[in-house]
Amino acid sequence: MKTNFWMSIANIWAEYGPSFLRGAGMTMLIAVISTAIGCLIGFGVGIVQTIPADRREQPVRWWIMRVVRFVLGAYVEIFRGTPMMVQAMFIFYGMAMLWNIHLAMLPAALLIVSINTGAYMAETVRGGILSIDCGQTEGAKAIGMTHVQTMLYVILPQALRNIMPQIGNNLIINIKDTCVLSVIGTVELFYTAKGVAGAEYAYFQAFTITMAIYFVLTFVCSRILRLLENRMDGSDSYDLATTDTLAHTSGMYSFDEKRHRSRLDPNADIREGGR
Repeated sequence: MKTNFWMSIANIWAEYGPSFLRGAGMTMLIAVISTAIGCLIGFGVGIVQTIPADRREQPVRWWIMRVVRFVLGAYVEIFRGTPMMVQAMFIFYGMAMLWNIHLAMLPAALLIVSINTGAYMAETVRGGILSIDCGQTEGAKAIGMTHVQTMLYVILPQALRNIMPQIGNNLIINIKDTCVLSVIGTVELFYTAKGVAGAEYAYFQAFTITMAIYFVLTFVCSRILRLLENRMDGSDSYDLATTDTLAHTSGMYSFDEKRHRSRLDPNADIREGGR
């Protein structure tokens, strides 16, 4: 029985291996591009949600930001609170019915997954920005930097490292969740597996191969992302930079406890035996 099972898997792979690989390639293409676009959407929404506005000093700006935040908040809550499969059906068929826009499968898939990812990343970015100490923002404002400059050059580089695990997590989720796009006819890995299983009447064997491919894709991506995180952390050992005069001076300074005590108590040397 076991021999027949593995032989069946080998036969299916020998015949449909290229189809599985094309499906896996489409899955990775959609997941990687959509995660990148979703991150850009998330960063945009997250930055807008953290723009300061004082109601007393800037009432017009405060009301505008209130409306914008309401719209962005509704977008985040709707796309986080509904399944991506339903979103795929709603966007794909809704655009065709309401605006007569008939998207091809790949653009539709990228749009759907990107918008979904952007909603999750918006909250991740907002949390990453708020995790940075407020003294960083105050220091940047003190030297005359605008809110945009503070975000681009001070806050976001630090927040990016903090949210890198969540970006990687979203990529892994997107690799797996692209299977829901089969409802709109996107020929990715799951869609290919369904076709092979139906043609060969071998559902268990076909989806065993599919599960193995999904595992390889997610495992490799997680290891690459872990290496990227370690690269962003830098070295564990740090050397004092002595090329700069100020850094050299501060680095060579040491507190003379004996001299300090002698100033406070002139008889300290006598009591310690002149040490």
